[in-house]
Amino acid sequence: MKHRSLRSSVVVLLLLVVGSVSAVLIFRSSNSVEKSEEFPSLINATIEILTEGLACKKFTSVDLVKAYLSRIAEVNETVHAVTEINPDALTIAAKLDLERSAGTIRGPLHGIPILIKNNIATKDKMNNTAGSWALLGATVPRDATVAKKLRAAGAILLGKANLSQWANFRSLDSSNGWSSLGGQVYGPYYPNQDPQGSSSGSAVASAMLGNRDRRFDHISFPAQQPSWHQTKHLVIPISEHEDTVGPLTRTVKDAAYILQAIAGVDTRDNYTSAIPDGTIPNYIAACKLSGLSGLRLGIPRNVIALRTSNTSAPMIEAFEQALDVLEAAGAIIVEDTNFTAAAEYRNSSLPLAVAGADFVVNLQTYLKSLTYNPKNITSLAVLRDFTQSFPLEDYPARDTGLWDQSLQSWNNTDPRFWAAYQQVLYYGGEGGLLGALDRNNLDAVILPARWAPDWASPVGTPIITVPLGSYPSDTPVVKDSWGLVQYAPNIPFGISFLGARFSEEKLIGMAYAFEQRTMVRDKVQPYILPTTELADVVIKKHI
Repeated sequence: MKHRSLRSSVVVLLLLVVGSVSAVLIFRSSNSVEKSEEFPSLINATIEILTEGLACKKFTSVDLVKAYLSRIAEVNETVHAVTEINPDALTIAAKLDLERSAGTIRGPLHGIPILIKNNIATKDKMNNTAGSWALLGATVPRDATVAKKLRAAGAILLGKANLSQWANFRSLDSSNGWSSLGGQVYGPYYPNQDPQGSSSGSAVASAMLGNRDRRFDHISFPAQQPSWHQTKHLVIPISEHEDTVGPLTRTVKDAAYILQAIAGVDTRDNYTSAIPDGTIPNYIAACKLSGLSGLRLGIPRNVIALRTSNTSAPMIEAFEQALDVLEAAGAIIVEDTNFTAAAEYRNSSLPLAVAGADFVVNLQTYLKSLTYNPKNITSLAVLRDFTQSFPLEDYPARDTGLWDQSLQSWNNTDPRFWAAYQQVLYYGGEGGLLGALDRNNLDAVILPARWAPDWASPVGTPIITVPLGSYPSDTPVVKDSWGLVQYAPNIPFGISFLGARFSEEKLIGMAYAFEQRTMVRDKVQPYILPTTELADVVIKKHI
């Protein structure tokens, strides 16, 4: 079973990306520190560090935007992480600088550049295409609520991050990170690296450009896959029952800042009405070193056994070593908290059928909302016809197999859908994650990140992922049929904390406590690095 539900990401160039929000890539300049001690190295800068610099007038948001634009220009021809730049980014930054000078601060993200995934609608000069030529030039009635909230919090929407086309829901034979409009995204840790997941550009941007990463998002998979705290309004959908929006950042605390800004009830998305009492916890305050103390963490060994292979040995070894770190931090490790329906779920076709049944209806709803639809794409059937006849869509080399299956089956208005959906809920509920949490009185389950998302998607529960390690220098290089490198030296992997619905606050505390004790992100560096730093921009301004 290859599950493909939407993961949207936002990236803070500094450290993050938003889930359909994305983060910016990790980079290091060889001479930035020597140039000036006054300016933070963008590979290590956090939201708090950048905000402090802005407040002390060491640099401006305009300087930040110029620096990140230069960093993108340096590497994007190689990694194809960004599909387009917001032509108004510098104007927006200048306005936010004026507001700051006048004493108006919108919030912790004021003047911070962020990339968002190219399936989160923005009512501006940027496109929202899901990587397809079919929606190039289409316009929307308003910002997606996530984008609106980011703007209200003072973030600068710098550009759109590339993605696996249609969030990996088109083809049975394509490559991760490819879109007809944006090209092939490559991971930054090894030449021609498979970027994994649908939020590929967000992850790569977060890892390279300097600020937030988590693509370990489907970098492994998103840094954070929240539950239904985040609205999906005007995010190009796959499945209303399984899609999530969340941040991809380089640090847990940066993810908390982004999540704080985008979470909450949205009258345009009924799923957010399930938020307990309609209130959002203080995610930033949850970032404490004591975040693991006294918590019970389960290991579903049968899930790990289902996926273990020769290539996974370094990941499993690092995972086992992480248990010592968790215990030293005060966590209680509970073994064999198995998912009773794990094998059945992995072999089931129902999760994909449910996603396809949603997609037929949910996509049409999104298309109806467009205020300008130049290709007149009104349904999945029309979209398939366009894709199969438009040469730049690379058909039939990359087929439309998932769409074919969806159109030949029932959709989510059919009575058969409900029974199938209930079975999928069982796979994530009593037979899966929720059952394991309940039976064993667990605060969370932990898994190697590559294997985590499938188990949370059916029931809309959150995941947070942090770096765990990377493949050693003697790792044989393994490529897929498209020539993308699946395994090789230096390619990173993560560890995921999976919790019950609306347990983001607790998960953030766990992840922060683990991250601060390991700091793996400082040990695994990309092979390709941009060199532009803030010092370059500020010094040039005064010459």
